[in-house]
Amino acid sequence: MSYNAVPFEQIRVERPEYSDVAAKFARFDAAWDAASSAEACRQVIHDWDELERQLSTWINLVGLRFNQDTSNVEYKQAREYCDELKPRLTDLAVRLKRRLISTPFRKELEATFGLQAFALWEADVLAFDPKIEADLVKESKLEAEFTDLLASAKLQYQGHTYNFAGLAKFHVDCDRQVRHASNAVKWQWFADNAEQLDRIYDEQVRLRTDMAKKLGYDDFVGLGYKRMKRVDYDQADVERFRAAVREDVVPLTVELRRMQAEALGIDRVMFWDEGIFDSQGNPKPNGDHDWMIERATEMFDEMGGGLGEFFRLMDECNLMDLKNRDSKAGGGFCTDFPSFGLPFIFANFNGTKGDVEVFTHEIGHAFQSYCSREQPLADYLFPTYESCEIHSMGLEFLTWPQMEKFFGEDAERFRQIHLIQSLLFLPYGVAVDHFQHLVYANPTATPLQRHEMWREMEATYLPTRDCGDLPHLPQGGQWQFQRHIYLSPFYYIDYTLALTCALQFWVRSRANMSEAMNAYVALCKRGGAAPFRQLAESAGLASPFTEGSLRGVVGQAREFLGITLG
Repeated sequence: MSYNAVPFEQIRVERPEYSDVAAKFARFDAAWDAASSAEACRQVIHDWDELERQLSTWINLVGLRFNQDTSNVEYKQAREYCDELKPRLTDLAVRLKRRLISTPFRKELEATFGLQAFALWEADVLAFDPKIEADLVKESKLEAEFTDLLASAKLQYQGHTYNFAGLAKFHVDCDRQVRHASNAVKWQWFADNAEQLDRIYDEQVRLRTDMAKKLGYDDFVGLGYKRMKRVDYDQADVERFRAAVREDVVPLTVELRRMQAEALGIDRVMFWDEGIFDSQGNPKPNGDHDWMIERATEMFDEMGGGLGEFFRLMDECNLMDLKNRDSKAGGGFCTDFPSFGLPFIFANFNGTKGDVEVFTHEIGHAFQSYCSREQPLADYLFPTYESCEIHSMGLEFLTWPQMEKFFGEDAERFRQIHLIQSLLFLPYGVAVDHFQHLVYANPTATPLQRHEMWREMEATYLPTRDCGDLPHLPQGGQWQFQRHIYLSPFYYIDYTLALTCALQFWVRSRANMSEAMNAYVALCKRGGAAPFRQLAESAGLASPFTEGSLRGVVGQAREFLGITLG
């Protein structure tokens, strides 16, 4: 298949009606019944896949527009319609997938499409039944309520009104009092809205648990893993990885925080100091949004591998929304429009070094999506999440030699801080994952008990954390700003698994950048045609579940930073 690039403004998909989609699936069923050969079955899969790309394009466009302006009534209504329709579309797709995985032509079809497609379809079959359709609609409404609540926050500071992204620049100000005061404003909002935040999550936990039991699971953990399509590792693997982080990384973070305190000239790193790493303040990009796009164009042109041409397409076709504004949802993400073979990235620039990090991260996702646009199945356009994050985090490290373009003489400071924060992130990332396992293993816990669970996670994985007199945080409320916990349950260990792989790309790039780039681009082109471990191994990366793989990259990072542990 081939695609012609079009500007974002020309990306339009007619709103699907259930009756029309159901009629198309009825034709697929009839064709499947009549299929007397593997070739006939392949044609049905091809036709179905084309429809799936159209539906995904519409769903992703609706979701993007809602995030771009959560106050827009039309976008809200479209989101609500989409939320109501999606479970019914899932039902149609799962019915067909049940037939696909049980076909007598399965071996021939696996030879064409690969084993991974059938593994993914089996996971989808085990994650859905029509009996949970209404529950899925309720879940989507709760997720929209949470997104809207945070996007609508009006935070008063120094005589101005900010959203969370706008306020964030003050959290890394050189003035410690500014850092403390701005954090106090942020977390007071969470204290003031604690009842609503607790209520939303409590309803989500109970709802998700109820869905799991309707599908025959003991709790939501099992269903959550199926929804994440984890087909080649399980909870025991994740537990072993968390243990490796506790053993190999947590002691290092204690030393990193001690060094940070010395660099800042303070006795102890408090919560409001955690994001700043020396008395000069964190490096900032030397220009605004438009200047950064120009520097990025230069950077990707020099890096090669097709990145330059790709980025110019993203810019020329307006496939990036990076400026912060009122009523725009927080965070950053990449989505795609499969019918057009185009990705889109969303972020909230605020003038900090995080702009460069989020930008390169999301471009990594987008580049992989673009490289995979001609994969034979929509299921292969993106891999499963832990594999997706290798492309994003990997590009963060592969762009290191280009950071002078953004930070000038502060580029080396940026690289040092980026690596330090990556190491500090590993325990936080597994803490978020461990917390969710505790929550869903104890679904009747009260909101207070959940906050206690988070305090336990901080004591285990973040032993240096001290929240002082800030609102909400000392009671164990920091997790409520982590959108993934509300919006994408169990989506977080993925970042730490991918970071272990991305650090391997960093090590290889220091030895041979050309070889590392070639391996990176080849990995992007594979899309999701294989499970996590196979994709990692195909790029010459050791699986994070391999004994010593985490210890090895952490050791390289420690050497780079000149840190020795007694």
